[in-house]
Amino acid sequence: MSASRSLEGQVAVITGAARGVGELLARKLSARGAKVALVGLEPEALKEVSERLHTDSEHWHADVTDHEAMARVAQEVKQRFGKIDLVVANAGVAAGGPFADSDPEAWRRVIEVNLIGGAVTARAFLPVLTESRGYFLQIASLAAITPAPMMSAYCASKSGVEAFAHCLRAEVGHKGVKVGVGYLSWTDTDMVRGADQDEVMRELRGRLPWPANRTYPLGPAVDRIVAGIERRSPHVYAQWWLRGMQGVRGYLPGIIATVGQREMKRFEPRLASVSRGLVGAGGAADEKERTSATERH
Repeated sequence: MSASRSLEGQVAVITGAARGVGELLARKLSARGAKVALVGLEPEALKEVSERLHTDSEHWHADVTDHEAMARVAQEVKQRFGKIDLVVANAGVAAGGPFADSDPEAWRRVIEVNLIGGAVTARAFLPVLTESRGYFLQIASLAAITPAPMMSAYCASKSGVEAFAHCLRAEVGHKGVKVGVGYLSWTDTDMVRGADQDEVMRELRGRLPWPANRTYPLGPAVDRIVAGIERRSPHVYAQWWLRGMQGVRGYLPGIIATVGQREMKRFEPRLASVSRGLVGAGGAADEKERTSATERH
């Protein structure tokens, strides 16, 4: 295990910082003395988060899938704070429902934000992280470890971004840049609450085996992420039991396939009612941003 290092005076960039994991992470890093750059799609919400932080902070409006915008943000954050030590690629969206009946645009957008957005963020900030011999933390999920029916886009995106981060760690380690993957189970955020508004998705989740069938409080999860950042850990687990899942992940697709078939047959008559769009307030913000961008062009 790596030794913890002080965050005092470190400069941290957090994407998807308007709410949930990103917002609370910004507050906790700031409380430990880090200066914080907030990146997201909701300028007013980001401004409110920034104004409540304990240390020097600023916010930037940018879509994490836009390379030019993120490259500009990286340059401006460096100019504003003089350096960048930590980057947390946290921005993410989700959509549920059967793949065959899914909204193609919503399905694609989950891949774009979660996977492409993580890679775009890394590409934009790697030069400055190389200068500082810094740390890049990619937020993944339990969905990277185990497949789940009705969550094909989310699982694909999180599995992909986990693999991307592992590849990146091998590429940049000799330059002094550390790369970590953060794993979270169902945590009390707007995204999870949004998914739970759908009755079928909520019931399906409730039928998962313990401990994957419960929602975990946000505070302790983010505390674990902060501890992982302080150690610059290659793996960060927001819930204690996720570490143990790594040892059995090879068996999970077969188990899920068997159990999933039974559950899908049970819920088949009700699947038509499942929402097809992006879930939660973050999903709504993403859809609003894309609508505005279309109107501008």
